This record gives sequence, C-alpha cells and structure tokens, in this order.
Amino acid sequence: MMSLCRNLAVLLLFLIASPLPHSNLFTLATSTTAPATRPRIIFLTGIGSEDDDDDDDDDYDYEKPTVPTQVVKSVQNPLVHQAPKLCHYDFCLENQEPCDQISAKTGCLCPGVSGGDQPPHSPRIQELVPITRGGDRGKIEIRWCAPSSVVTGYKVVIEGGEVLEFEDVSRRGLVRSMEVGTNVCVEAVNGAGHSIPSDFSCMRYEHPESSDHKLLAGIIGGGVALLLVLIIAAVILWKHQMRKKAKRDSANGLGNPSYSTEGTL
Repeated sequence: MMSLCRNLAVLLLFLIASPLPHSNLFTLATSTTAPATRPRIIFLTGIGSEDDDDDDDDDYDYEKPTVPTQVVKSVQNPLVHQAPKLCHYDFCLENQEPCDQISAKTGCLCPGVSGGDQPPHSPRIQELVPITRGGDRGKIEIRWCAPSSVVTGYKVVIEGGEVLEFEDVSRRGLVRSMEVGTNVCVEAVNGAGHSIPSDFSCMRYEHPESSDHKLLAGIIGGGVALLLVLIIAAVILWKHQMRKKAKRDSANGLGNPSYSTEGTL
C-alpha cells in the first residue's frame, strides 16, 4: 500500500516537471475521447412552410422518405379500320351523276380514273341492236360503257366515213341502217385527244334473227315432229290390227272342216 502511494507521488511530480504545455495535454485527452454523435431526426415532407424546411435543413441532417412512383399507362382506344366503300357508279348507265360529286356527298371512293391531261382509254362497246318498232324503226342503236378516264364526249365512227358525236353522259346512240358486216367503233374524247380503236371498242354489225322468225321456225319444227309421230303411231297401229285379223282368220279356218286354204270342198 505504501509502495502504491509512492508510485503515484512520483508520477505526479513527473507530470508537473514535464515540458509539455497543458494545452497539449488537454488536446491529447480530447483526441482520445470518442466523437459525439448528433441525433438524426427524420421529418415528414409536406408539413410546414418552405422557410421552415430551409431552417431545418441547416440545423439537422434528415432523410426524406421515398414514395414509389406510380406509372400511369396511357389507355389508347383501338382504331376501327373499316374497309373502303366504293361509290355506286355504273360505267354503262346513261345520264348518271359524276362519280366525283357522289364521292363528295357520301365519302365513297371512285374507281381509278386517268386525268384530263392524258388521252382517254377506249370505251367498251356492248351491242348493236336494230330498232324494229316506233318512229326509229330501221335504225340501229349502239350501246357502250365509259372508260376509266376523264371524258368530255364520244364519237361513233361508222365504216365508210360517217362520224356521229354524243355527250359525255351518253351511253347509247342511234345511227342509220347499215349493211351486215359494217364495222362500228366508239371513241372517247377529252382535251388531250381521243382514244385509240381496239377490239373491245369496235364491233361488226350482224343482223340478229327476228323473234317472229324463231317462233315460226319453232312452230314448223314442232308440226313436222308431231306429224312424224302420228305417222309412226298409225303404222304401228295398222300392223297390230293386221296381226289380230290374221290370227282371227286362222282360228276360224281350223274350226270349220269344210274350209281349207284351197277353197270349199
């Protein structure tokens, strides 16, 4: 116990006599002390004013809680694709409303048509029909269909040099009577020129058989067939009667002994 007290006294004297300043001693003591930890406070966002938040940021170190971001998916309405509707336009029908006007009213689509800066395509001739009744009897009606081009008029060219003109809305025309085999062509015309004759825009006139002639031929043919049937039936009936008569005569001859094929005994 005495030795311990002696050692403490010696240590105290050594420290008093040491050349180190007291400040260093305190600094050393301070450095060995554990660093003080500042309390961390977590504040909720959105409470208080912006000025208070700024002051708190200066005094305290805080962490803001992270809020998960919600991704809102854009909802797109599916587009319904409808098939394009074609205009109700007949190239062979006369005095129709132009297809572009029909399209402007209803929103339909017109068939592809070449522009007016190009010569039109050839129209398609349908038939040559002779007129058999009325005031135009003896004339021939020409019927055609419009091409897929801008047309300002039509020309009917008859073999031999005759040319007749018709309006752009026309699809038929009357021409004079012509001989069988005469070639007739229909041409489309616009500001850029006229169509070129083709196999389907030209036709040779062939006089069709009259319905009366067909009816007469049918009646004659039916009469001849009926007459042949009657003749054949009459021949068959006559032969049948002859066979019956022969059998009857044969039976009568066998029943009478006085009768023979050579005469009476």
